[in-house]
Amino acid sequence: MTDTKNVTLPTIALLGAGSMGRAILSGLVAPGVTVDGGIRVTNRSDARAAELASTPGVTAYATESRPDANRAAVDGAEIVLVAVKPAMVPDLLREIAASLSPGAVVVSVAAGVTTATFESLLPETVTVVRSMPNTPAIVGKAVTGISPGSRAEPDDLNLVRSLFETVGEVVEVPESQLDALSTISGSGPAYVFYLIEQLTAAAIGKGFTPEQAAQLVNGTFLGASELLVSSGEDPAELRRRVTSPGGTTERAVTVLESAGLAALFARATDAALARARELAES
Repeated sequence: MTDTKNVTLPTIALLGAGSMGRAILSGLVAPGVTVDGGIRVTNRSDARAAELASTPGVTAYATESRPDANRAAVDGAEIVLVAVKPAMVPDLLREIAASLSPGAVVVSVAAGVTTATFESLLPETVTVVRSMPNTPAIVGKAVTGISPGSRAEPDDLNLVRSLFETVGEVVEVPESQLDALSTISGSGPAYVFYLIEQLTAAAIGKGFTPEQAAQLVNGTFLGASELLVSSGEDPAELRRRVTSPGGTTERAVTVLESAGLAALFARATDAALARARELAES
């Protein structure tokens, strides 16, 4: 994660306080991050709005009791994060279009919705940037892909980069690659959790208690990841160092290789990419 000391951002509107919206909000209210003009957040329920409003620097509106909540939130905001479900995006954009300030940067956090869709529904005076954060944003360890729309300038990209660096690392890619990025970093945590799930089951099958299995597997994944980051080495090299010739690890890796694990990952990510394109066309 980038050091967020002395990060200053302009007024932000966050439309949608689901799990990803709340994760991003956690970075924006972290120590060292200043949001001039504050953060306006919208969601459906009054109860959730009251909960969000208890956070210093956050003003929360609920559409349940205030029909103009989204329009009020974006009025004067320089960054507008759209974090609602993809199916809700077109209607939301039509609703807020006339209330957006000229020069505002509208950031999509909605999977599968293109910048062209955003630009077609918003005034030409605003710019659009599409993003693809992943769930480790919750703990400040996200990898977020960002892609500029046709009207976005370098300063707009830098502003959005600074925003997402409050919750982790940022990778800028052309929008044509963003769906592919989603199959790696976006879906990637699920792949990791699935591997942990299966290795944990294998440990339990060898007689360890669930608690022992979780300690063994979770600690191993965490330690291996920390070693990879701190060493700066290629993962293949680190794997070779663990894999002594003729030893137990070599025998296990041979089984994984014979199962076609590399091809399986390619097929899995290809399937995810095909589905992302289907969603984009729907």
